[in-house]
Amino acid sequence: MAAESAIVVGAGVAGLTAALSLAERGRRVTILEQSAQMSEVGAGLQISANGARVLEKLGVLQRVSSNWLQPERVTLASGQTLADLASVPLGRFGQERWGGPYGVLHRATLQQALLGKVKENGLITLKLGTRIERPTKEALENEAGMHASLFVGADGVWSKMRTLVEGAGEARFSGFVAWRFVIPEKDAPHFIPRNRVTAFTGPDAHMVCYPLKDVGAVNFVAIASGADPGAAWSISPSEEQRRQFVARALSGWSDQLCNVLLAAPQPTWWPLFGVSDGHWTDGRDLVLIGDAAHAMLPFAAQGAVMAIEDAYDLAGMVTSMPVGAALVRYEAMRRARVAKVRARGEFNRFAYHASGPLRLARNAVFALSPAKRLAANLDWIYGYKAGEQPA
Repeated sequence: MAAESAIVVGAGVAGLTAALSLAERGRRVTILEQSAQMSEVGAGLQISANGARVLEKLGVLQRVSSNWLQPERVTLASGQTLADLASVPLGRFGQERWGGPYGVLHRATLQQALLGKVKENGLITLKLGTRIERPTKEALENEAGMHASLFVGADGVWSKMRTLVEGAGEARFSGFVAWRFVIPEKDAPHFIPRNRVTAFTGPDAHMVCYPLKDVGAVNFVAIASGADPGAAWSISPSEEQRRQFVARALSGWSDQLCNVLLAAPQPTWWPLFGVSDGHWTDGRDLVLIGDAAHAMLPFAAQGAVMAIEDAYDLAGMVTSMPVGAALVRYEAMRRARVAKVRARGEFNRFAYHASGPLRLARNAVFALSPAKRLAANLDWIYGYKAGEQPA
């Protein structure tokens, strides 16, 4: 039979969206979150139309749309000369083409909007400070105080729920690190556009920046190869580590861009982990979603949106067909979708980090590619309609 109730482990974007998606369909949900209070680390998020449509259906988009920025375009630019190389139009063009807006905002803004809707929903119970080191279904039901016909692991890249899925993937260091920081808008350099997302590219590294209207700042993320720090997350680097990163990863870049990172207030260094291929469900009543299932690198800016899609697609399936069959179907469908998005991210990484003759060839191709053609290449990503896929 279809799912009648669910326990969701993890109250990040994936878990909160899953709870709201299931409650929208009349299901009772308990969310178990190990943190004693809700707080979100990180900085900016890009939410493309395929995620924004889900947030609109759940009544969340209305809570953030007045505070987020809808960029006019995404632009690829040279990290050496700052010159534009190619652009994909967004704004009204994107809204009409993909049936939803494209916005940028602080991660905490989205999480608080999701949390607000969760707290207003009488079908959802949120239990904080719930840490289960070795989860079992029985332990989860005891902690939630309810019987569940569905268990959802939304507990991120270091998921403990993966231990309940035979043949699940493992967290693995990707070989890349990200330096993240925000600069108050009034202090951000004038050459950083305030109306778009810009990805500055260079050999073996790139830097993405865009304004965060909701916090009055500009978000920066610089990504390059780096050493494996072990099971770490956000790290406060030393000044020497900062200088070494700039000298190594941004060698030959514009002094203006290098100085942005050298002078940035309180940057954090994030080793980027992914999750290897493996099963996402036990085929009976337990499923992994979001980063717990398929954490991916940020080269396609789709990590959060894939979690949102996961949640909404899952809810549609498990409430309309027997749970076991729904989970098998869900994994097959979402695996194909995520693999394609991940491949696009790998293509972007190759293009962003190209050097030598490859970089020259890339620039020539971009120069000959009309903006609308570049946009058309993204139709399959941004035009995806979660919850409307054939069961």
